[in-house]
Amino acid sequence: MPDQVGRFPRTRLRRTANAVIAGFIRYGISPGDMRLLTTRGSRTGFLRTTPVSLVENESGRFLVGVYGETGWVRNLRRDGFGTLRHGGWIELISVLEADRERAAPVLKQYLDHPRAAVVADQFTAAPDSSVDAFEQEVDTHPVFEIVRSTTVRL
Repeated sequence: MPDQVGRFPRTRLRRTANAVIAGFIRYGISPGDMRLLTTRGSRTGFLRTTPVSLVENESGRFLVGVYGETGWVRNLRRDGFGTLRHGGWIELISVLEADRERAAPVLKQYLDHPRAAVVADQFTAAPDSSVDAFEQEVDTHPVFEIVRSTTVRL
């Protein structure tokens, strides 16, 4: 039985790709917006790590739950904090879930990027859709704003 979270299947190919991407990010060989997000598991308490893309704009820095209600989304909602890693740098972050009006432009910007070739099929709105169309996406693609951070070198 495939591992599914909501309507977004976690296929073997996706898990393998995430593992390869995570290895590159761990050594700092990745695009500047890619990070390894580590959160504490909501049921087990074990640390869970997954690759994510940051969205940075004049409004702030954001994490987008492209695949919906995943483990890291639930963990951030519960705890409100985690770590981001890129190469030898670790950033301790505190987050708040963005409301619909704040999240919609971030989702639009998220698809206005080369990563859209990989994740655009997860959205019903097209990259050139209006911000209003992206407000409907907020229910299935949560957005977290990084409200506080501290960076340390390993």
